[in-house]
Amino acid sequence: MATTITRKLPHFRYIYRCLYHHQHTRLFQASPHPLFRQSPPSFHPDKNVQVQPIGAAFRRYMCTGAAASATTTANTTVSPANSAAETAKAGGDGHTGSDESNQSSGQKGKFFRGAPVSWLSFLLLILTGAGLVFYYDNEKKKHIQGINDSSTAVKQGPSAGQAAIGGPFNLVNHDGKSVTEKDFLGKWTIVYFGFTHCPDICPDELQKLAAAIDKIKKKAGLEIVPLFISVDPERDNVEQVREYVKEFHPNLIGLTGSPDEVKKAARAYRVYYMKTEEEDSDYLVDHSIIMYLMDPNMQFVKFYGKNHDVDSLTDGVIQEIKQYRKA
Repeated sequence: MATTITRKLPHFRYIYRCLYHHQHTRLFQASPHPLFRQSPPSFHPDKNVQVQPIGAAFRRYMCTGAAASATTTANTTVSPANSAAETAKAGGDGHTGSDESNQSSGQKGKFFRGAPVSWLSFLLLILTGAGLVFYYDNEKKKHIQGINDSSTAVKQGPSAGQAAIGGPFNLVNHDGKSVTEKDFLGKWTIVYFGFTHCPDICPDELQKLAAAIDKIKKKAGLEIVPLFISVDPERDNVEQVREYVKEFHPNLIGLTGSPDEVKKAARAYRVYYMKTEEEDSDYLVDHSIIMYLMDPNMQFVKFYGKNHDVDSLTDGVIQEIKQYRKA
């Protein structure tokens, strides 16, 4: 619209001057006063503008103005740059050209500012995406680490009461005297089941037990009574047991008895044993490899398997006795 007005500005001036001259001519002719009967000032049309009747000029202006407006709108929609160039070229004076140039610059600025994606929004999009990827990766690592920790960690379950391990027994010691569990009341005791013809496991476990007892006494000043109960009563008589226990520790007490009494004792301590590879009188006995820590009331406290060495067995027994005394 502004472009159309700028182009037709000379026509507007010409129409205004024609209307002004026509109105004053009628005013001077109709006035009764002598002062106003003077001739109106002469009107000299612009040489550069073709003189036409007022009605014809106005109709021509309206037609050409509407057509020019439609053309300008179409050109602006198709190519803003071409419209700006035509506007600058059609400017009547320096001031009008400056206004059109500023308007063209404003249109260009709006075009770029209204673009779908700017550099700032693109940068924010990249930063947001990177942050989400980092957060997801970190949470995934934490989840995997938590699963690994929970699968490898040993959880201490709730206590459901005292284990049903231990009980009365009636056996014979390596000196030939009859003994029961009551003979060991008031003392901390470690009980181990084995047999004297064991080729390797029993000797290794008894040596570990003997070394742990000495270390416990030296480290904590605690007296522990070691008990060896044979699960092979057919071969392990009193004499055999006495010679066997002397090889490991002077305080080690060996117990044996009839097959029925040995079976009762093994059942009370939940010990498994069975003969294997029987050839005449030479055979082995498969049995549980466990040491049982019993308190001064001959009640079960804790068991220690083959995986414990001398140091862990020593520290474990001391720790259990300390906790027992605090309770």
